[in-house]
Formats: sequence, structure tokens, C-alpha cells
Amino acid sequence: MSKTIKLTKDPIWSLLKKVTIPASVGSLFQTFYNLVDTWYAGRISAEAIAAIAKSFPIYFTIIAVGVGLGAATNSLIGNSIGEKKERVASMYVAQSLFFAITVSIVVTLFGLNVSNYLLGVMGSDAAGISLTREYLDIIFYGTFIVLLQISLNGTLNAQGDTKSYRNVLIFSFFLNIFLNPLFIFGSTNSFIWISQHIPILANFNFPGIIPECGITGLAIATVISQLIGTIYLAYKVNNCKIREYLKLKCFFPKFEYLKTLTTQAVPVMFSMLFIGVGIFNILYFIGQFGELATAGYGAALRVEQVFLLPVIGLNTAVLSIGGQNFGAKAYDRIRELYTKALLFGSSFMAISGIIIFFGAEFFVSLFTDNQEAVISGAIYLKVAALIGPIYPVFFITTAVFQAVKKPLYSLYLSIMRLTAFPFLSLWYVINIKGGDYEDIFYTIMATNWAMGIVVLIFIGYFLNNVFKQNKTLFSY
Repeated sequence: MSKTIKLTKDPIWSLLKKVTIPASVGSLFQTFYNLVDTWYAGRISAEAIAAIAKSFPIYFTIIAVGVGLGAATNSLIGNSIGEKKERVASMYVAQSLFFAITVSIVVTLFGLNVSNYLLGVMGSDAAGISLTREYLDIIFYGTFIVLLQISLNGTLNAQGDTKSYRNVLIFSFFLNIFLNPLFIFGSTNSFIWISQHIPILANFNFPGIIPECGITGLAIATVISQLIGTIYLAYKVNNCKIREYLKLKCFFPKFEYLKTLTTQAVPVMFSMLFIGVGIFNILYFIGQFGELATAGYGAALRVEQVFLLPVIGLNTAVLSIGGQNFGAKAYDRIRELYTKALLFGSSFMAISGIIIFFGAEFFVSLFTDNQEAVISGAIYLKVAALIGPIYPVFFITTAVFQAVKKPLYSLYLSIMRLTAFPFLSLWYVINIKGGDYEDIFYTIMATNWAMGIVVLIFIGYFLNNVFKQNKTLFSY
């Protein structure tokens, strides 16, 4: 953590730069990581890309729980530091780790036992389910590693340290480039493939220690990378400022702390789960147009993630900065934070939208040479370009609600934006009006813009007339 960062005192623009940039760079390499996975999946088959795409809403269970835990950890530790209660902050560090291990067992059992049913609902046949499970099972066995990593990162983010996780993600990206072919094609075949691109290596003989694992190899490489990153973050937490208050007894379960963590984390978890449910809904309707349509959409999602990176970084920054300022009762700074973060995020997405719109076919073709899949993915990307400027409203608003201990507001927002509103709209457009593939995405665009306007009206009222004056809007 940089000692120069003071989340409750430094100018907001300066803090946004100092916290957002490392978080965005880290997210960039996380996305590159996913892009590499998608590219290698394309080397296996178009069906492998479709399998990865269909695994996402199920795998998102892990992400949702992790984001909820990370947000709660970040917020509560940040609030405690802002209140100058470092001992309380250290208790949240330990209890967050205990929470991570406990919940990981539940998530793993869920993933291993429910995946077949959910894949069937999305339209996968027996072969598609089998292929997807080859990837998913390994991912779910590594759930505890992911959740521990996110908990540790939440501790560091609460102190303004977004650089450590950035370093983890950069390292994981380069490690993934090496591990993916090694486990997908086997050590012998992967080195043959590499030597074709680096002729000097053609004279060497490499042992066949690692067998060819196919799509399972993608998951194995991911779990190994996550394990190494978790070890590094544990080292950083062990050397952070509040470490001096962290004792062995802190790791024994403490009901009052676990209750607060749960109260903060669960609404965020469900908010994120509804993102997975939202993607599940979309895949349900896209699946009616075939596997190649699904593959194109899956590739396009990866591209979209790249352009969303600064917005994701803003989400982290707003949560970290807002959490400490809420603890310090610096309410005016939170309002200023929201306004400036939204201005930057929407401006960036408007500019990015131009690039996405005109480069749609090119971006999708980087992942598959199947022309039908390329066309399907490009259709989504062009519509996504028009949705882009409204996305920061949801990300930044959610971060503010989490920072000020109103996670239920984020849950209500997610239910309306990601499930109820779009599902009913898509059902009407596709099944009643007989809409085609393109109509799926135009419907999504309309629902996002409508919800974005509603959210802006609500958050404006909340920050100007309720929160700033420290009033109570609802009972919670």
C-alpha cells in the first residue's frame, strides 16, 4: 500500500486516479486471462467456446459469492479504519477468511450437483453437458482458493492497496499463457506446437510428463494460477498495517462479526447472482438459435469485458474510498465521489462504444474462424456499444450502496435490471411477437437504458435529500 494515499483527505480526482488505475490494469489482465482461455478454447473447437459460454452463469456462482464477500470485507474494514478502530478491522480480516472457507464448501456442493440441470435448461444436449462439466468440475473444486483470494484482496483494497491484486493478475496472465497449452495439449504436443512458432526450440526434446487434458486443462491452469496468487496476497496481508492486531484467537468464529459480514455480503452475493441469472436468461433465448449463436455471443462477451475494465476499476475505487469516508462521516465527499466517477465512466464508455461498433467483426474473429459465430457475436457487440454509456450508472451506484451499508438497495436494483424486467421483455418479444436473434439484444438495450434513467433519479434523490442530510429513507 502506498503510504501517500489518504482515502478520507486526498482530493477525489487524485484518489480516483490512484485507486482506479491499478484496479483497472489488474482487471485488464484478468480479462486478457479470460481472452486467452477463450482463444485456446477456439483451438479445441467452436463447441468448446460454447461450453465455456454456457459454464459462465453457473461458474458465476463462485464470482457472486466472492464479490459479496470482497465487498463486505472491503466496506467493513474500510469503515472501521475510517472510525480509527484498527482492532475491529483486524477481526473482520480473520472472520472474513473463516467465512470464505465455510461458504466455499456450500458453493462447491452446489456447483457439482446442480450443473447438469442448469445446462439442460440452457439447451445443451448430452455431449454439450459432458464437455462443459469437464471444465466446470475442476473450477468448483478450486472454489475455496478463489474465495480466500477475494477475501484477502478485500482487506488490501480497504486500505487503498489495489496494486497487489494488480500484480497477481498480471503474473497470472503470463503464467496462464504457459500453462494453458501445457495442460490442454499435453506437454509433448504443446512443446511441438511452441517449437513451430519458435524454431530454435525445435532441436530440443521435451518429456511427455503432462497428458493431453483438452478443455479440462483450461480449468487446471486456472486453479494453479489462482493458488499462487492467493499465496502472494496472504503474504501482503501479513505485512499490512493492521496485521499487528491480528492474533490466532481472531480466527475462531465470532458470531457478532460473522453476522455483520453476512448482513453485508448476502445482498451483494444475490445482486451478483442475478447477473448470472441475467446471462442465463439471455443464453436461454439465444440457445433457440443454435450452438454457433451461443459461441458468437460467448466470444463477444469476452471482448465487451475489455472495454468495461475502467468501469470495473471505478467500482473498486468508489467502494474503497466511499467506505472509509462513510466511516469518517465525510458525506459530502461521497456525493462528490459519485458524480466524478460517473462522469468519467460514462464518457469513457461513449468513446469505447465507437471502437466496439466499427470493430465488432474483427474483435470476434480473433476467437473463432467460424463465420456464422463471428456474425452472431458482432451483432451483440454493435448493440452493446449503444448500451455502454449507461453501464457505469449501475456499477458506481452499486459501489456507493455497498460503501454506505445499504447492500439491499443493490439487490433490489439487480432484481429489476437483470431478471424481472429483461426476462418479461424478452419473453414477450421472442415468444409472443416472434422476434429474431437481433431482437434479443435490442430488447436488452431498451431495458438497460430505461432502468438506468430510473436509477439516476433515485440515486440523485438519495444523495441530495436523504444521505447528505443523514436521514432514513426506508427502515433498512
